[in-house]
Amino acid sequence: MAVTLADITHLRKMSGAGMMDCKNALEESDSDYDKAMEIIRKKGQAVAAKRSDREASEGCVLATESGEFAAIVAAKCETDFVAKNGDFIAMTQKILDTAIANKPADKDTLAALTAVDGGRTVAELITDRIGVTGEKMELGFYEFVTGAATISYIHPGNKLATIVAFNKPVERQVARDVAMQVAAMNPIAVLPSEVSQSVIDTEKEIARDKARQAGKPETILERIAEGAIQKYYKDNTLLQQEFVKDAKLTIDQYLKQQDKELTVTAFKRVTLNVE
Repeated sequence: MAVTLADITHLRKMSGAGMMDCKNALEESDSDYDKAMEIIRKKGQAVAAKRSDREASEGCVLATESGEFAAIVAAKCETDFVAKNGDFIAMTQKILDTAIANKPADKDTLAALTAVDGGRTVAELITDRIGVTGEKMELGFYEFVTGAATISYIHPGNKLATIVAFNKPVERQVARDVAMQVAAMNPIAVLPSEVSQSVIDTEKEIARDKARQAGKPETILERIAEGAIQKYYKDNTLLQQEFVKDAKLTIDQYLKQQDKELTVTAFKRVTLNVE
């Protein structure tokens, strides 16, 4: 049976594959759409195996919130050209929608879930897209937060996104300001108490070494180290950071202007940019 342009167009809409891939699959399957789809999917599996050692450093990062739950996903690929492709972005959005609908505990669980369209798993969606583009792809990141209120922020370009959880309902613009703060200033924790002891020890030792090199006496090194770690907290913990929109305020003070009990309980930040 001769393959028609209408057949090719229909299979292309079903699979997202290129015209020639659809034509070849239809010819091989004698115009059976189900068999043709399987041929295209097997091609994706073969390409994925062949390119498994390649680096997927580009991609698309998306985030959203739904009530008390917010999530970020990053689908990774090899080139910026593919990362900006509408079908690749749509696939990433479908993965994010699946995460929001199911609230999986980790990335592996998300990959195994059936996507929101009810057809393929998230992992199979990615493999199918590999067959279309010929590039290595992977589910690079999945992060989530939960709280009385949540917010998400996607930086223009789909390379950086943040999510933030709060202890109580919060005005959307205030929440968005905090999410943008996380994007801009890259804090490592909400509070100083959440900074790991290994980081504290390292920062203090760096401060001591700098003081020794500057000829400071040993008797004051601990005081210098303690001052350095307080500055580190101010620069790197979210609630102590200067608010980027008003340096006269810390983030904690900004939140307390809205509600004396309002605070951040968690945040996540995912970026594919080199920083």
